[in-house]
Amino acid sequence: MGEKKTVLIVEDEKSIVDIVRFNLEREGYATLTAYDGESGLASARENRPDLILLDVMLPKMIGFDVCRVLREEGDNVPVIILTAREEEADKVLGLEIGADDYITKPFSMRELMARVKANIRRTAMGHVESAAAPAAGGLTIDPENYQVSKHGKPIALTQREYELLVFLAGHPGKVYSRTDLMEQVWNYDYVGDDVRTVDVTVRRLREKIEDDPANPALILTRRGVGYYFAGQ
Repeated sequence: MGEKKTVLIVEDEKSIVDIVRFNLEREGYATLTAYDGESGLASARENRPDLILLDVMLPKMIGFDVCRVLREEGDNVPVIILTAREEEADKVLGLEIGADDYITKPFSMRELMARVKANIRRTAMGHVESAAAPAAGGLTIDPENYQVSKHGKPIALTQREYELLVFLAGHPGKVYSRTDLMEQVWNYDYVGDDVRTVDVTVRRLREKIEDDPANPALILTRRGVGYYFAGQ
């Protein structure tokens, strides 16, 4: 019997916590809850959940700061930001500081469960065989341990960044549109402005793996089409 995956819900509205917890447990997840940012951060450090649902507007410490601290500490747990505002800036800021995904309140439980499922699975989906060796430019991908290194030094990637790199590196030279990547890497059907998610994730990935992120040599853009990995 597989171990239950644990989701930490950090949200100050008890009614939302209760319905989210009920639905997650019905889907077979174990849950932890926290009602403010400080206790959410403490619970994340102590319990090492498999995924965090993290509200932005929290007492004591906002969600963005919780996420930023975890990432600075090297914790790459998948984080889904919950934001009550439709503001593009909120979504992009969440992704910039290392969240894997966001969902806007009010959300349907069906959509939330789909996002949790898409973010929680660790992909050993076999995209990677060709990338298990050095991929290019001093970059090495170790799919056994979800580890990426450059010139022998480990690089801390979020799960999403890792999966995006592995997918592109597993198909060197093949150009994928943002919509393709949303479907293949994020496991979503394309919805509206989600393509911004791809752009921000590519930018963050380039900052970590490229010698000169402004002039990338590994993950390249085919203008008007999409992104591809320059295999050597």
